[in-house]
Amino acid sequence: MNAAQLPPVAPEVTATLVEGLSPRLRKRLDAAVTKLAARPTHRDGDTTTIEVDDETELRLYAPGGVVAKVEDVTCGCLLAPACVHRAAAACAAPATDLAPEPAEQATPEAPGPASATAPTPFGPDAAHALGLNVAPASGPDAATPHETASPDQRAAADALWSAGAAVLEAGVDGAGAVTQSALLRAAHSARLRHLPRAAGAALSVVTLLRAARAGNPSYRTAELVTALAELLGTARRVGTASGAELAAVRGRVRRPYSPDGSLRLYGLFTEPVVTDSGHGGVRTWVAGADGRLFTVGDVAPGGVGRALGVADRAVRLGDSALTHRELGRAGLAVSGATVSPDGRLGAGKAVKAVTARGAAWTEPPLAALWETPPAEQAARALRSTSRYVDPDGTGSDLLFLDVELLGAVREPGGACLLAQCEGGVRVRLTVADDDPALAHRDNLALLAAAPGTRLRIIGRLIPATHPRLTLLACTHPTGEGTVDLGLDRLRRADLPDPSAPAHFAPPQPAGPGGASPLYLLERRVEQTVPAGRAALGLLSDVTAETRRIRRGGLPTAAALLTALCASAAQRDRDLFGRLLPADTDGFAAYWLAAARYTAAVSESLCAAAWNATEGDPVAVPPVPVHDAAG
Repeated sequence: MNAAQLPPVAPEVTATLVEGLSPRLRKRLDAAVTKLAARPTHRDGDTTTIEVDDETELRLYAPGGVVAKVEDVTCGCLLAPACVHRAAAACAAPATDLAPEPAEQATPEAPGPASATAPTPFGPDAAHALGLNVAPASGPDAATPHETASPDQRAAADALWSAGAAVLEAGVDGAGAVTQSALLRAAHSARLRHLPRAAGAALSVVTLLRAARAGNPSYRTAELVTALAELLGTARRVGTASGAELAAVRGRVRRPYSPDGSLRLYGLFTEPVVTDSGHGGVRTWVAGADGRLFTVGDVAPGGVGRALGVADRAVRLGDSALTHRELGRAGLAVSGATVSPDGRLGAGKAVKAVTARGAAWTEPPLAALWETPPAEQAARALRSTSRYVDPDGTGSDLLFLDVELLGAVREPGGACLLAQCEGGVRVRLTVADDDPALAHRDNLALLAAAPGTRLRIIGRLIPATHPRLTLLACTHPTGEGTVDLGLDRLRRADLPDPSAPAHFAPPQPAGPGGASPLYLLERRVEQTVPAGRAALGLLSDVTAETRRIRRGGLPTAAALLTALCASAAQRDRDLFGRLLPADTDGFAAYWLAAARYTAAVSESLCAAAWNATEGDPVAVPPVPVHDAAG
């Protein structure tokens, strides 16, 4: 059994089942989760059955695809309903949010600032790492100019902060099912208090914790760092925000759709969407006659299997009979269109859509997308994907480039494809999803065997110290049509030289961030997540590291590293010499400041890398935190 075989479970159900266990059973919960994961599972309609042993079965009833009530988890053992099996099954299943719409793979939102009262003895510029410039909110969810959070919202935010700080204190290894259930309970309370953004961040942390503890190969520590920073920052901001900032901190449960009249749309490509919460589907990108980008999605519980199946289903938009694959290469004429702030097209009853002629990527209006210089596109995408600024839904993280393939490049995490685009900028192209059921990985390997091929590509920006994209779609190597790289599979016969092996390009310089000592702070921030506060507390002396960081022109980073390690090692004693509880809140505040500072500087280095041309001198720009945040 794996988590994808189980139906998603509402956070309050898991929290209630864990809280109902006796202290003795709580100690056995993590072992029970591991044991239950090895048992056979089968599904019949809305009911999923797990064979606990030869005589005992455990059932999860999920009407509508989600286990929404405690009574929907039943066990046939003699100790039921007070047994450990029910809680173990809920902890093994994906956590889901009972929001009206299924969650797609969203771009991580920005971590919010900590309180103005958080300890910041390391200088005024580092204090900006706990603050944020917020884009004004508008629409029905906008707060009044002087509105502040209610006492219930502040209490819910405090509970989220404490639960997140406990995860940071224990690390992945210590954040078992009991710690996760506390986070799920806090997420449920935040949802009830109309704080969906913070609740969603908490669920993301739980999902990533489970992936890390299960040894999921798709897990990345950097993703958990971002999710924890989002959770802690948003929770802290609730108590200090007001007006437009408060509306941004609260977030929205539903996406507001506003009328947009008649639209003439041209298909670009279709990408599969597979989330850690067990959802699967596709997202088709289209462009309007004015160059605006829109999406038509179909995502629901089902995983990668559903993503592959939905691609050939009809688009849920008006009377169109096009499938998602077909829409990615055709066109639509839509009347009565409704659009969300992030460009999603609504499918209400009043929306009418009929099939129309599409356009090639080299024809107007689509050709204009490739005319913007790469550096300008990267700057726009950074504003859209920044972990440091509240998303306003007006940007896009997609880049449209004309490139020449140079071959594969070996990296510590595997190989990626190197290409050169306009201005001599060399960009690394990676797979959007490593799942072998999708075509991304095989297609990238085939393209590595075609150096010198010129392609028109679409990719999603990855903030890094060198130009980097996930490759989503490209023109066919033969020049006829386009390829959705997650769904369509290239063949060797499609290459200019079918017999050519994969070509490896010469080793590449690290880029503008190559000489930056920022990684010394980044690795301590990331080191905390798997091992907890104790990992930093054991460091004897970081003077050499801070001296090197200062020589690199990053004095704030040096001060943050010193303060972070000092906070991790600090343990006061009472009058009898006994150790007092650690200051988890203080350590979490320092860690949040360091995480957000490194994110801001990394984004600045990314922008500098896209502006560099081949042969330009490599240098690390001195980037104060407040400049990067703005």
